[in-house]
Amino acid sequence: MSEKSEEVKVVGKSGQISLGKRFAGKRLRVEYRDDGTIVLTSVVVIPESQLWTLKEPDAGRIQRGLQWAAKHAAAETDLDELSAAVGQGGRKRARGR
Repeated sequence: MSEKSEEVKVVGKSGQISLGKRFAGKRLRVEYRDDGTIVLTSVVVIPESQLWTLKEPDAGRIQRGLQWAAKHAAAETDLDELSAAVGQGGRKRARGR
């Protein structure tokens, strides 16, 4: 919805207004201003346990990883080779990496 529009809504006896089906199921932040203005902003809620993914340095690492993954095809890992590499302190690189 990029074009601006205005509507006049009437608050019902229960204190509710209908915003229409396009807002059904959306989360909205309600800001009550001193001048009586109410501002509704559509928001996405992020669990606190996942907030780290949006902060640096992790956000940059995730972005670089996604860019790398987009350029490199997935390959099956040889678990015996990987296990041997881990057993040697990770010095030996597993095939396909």
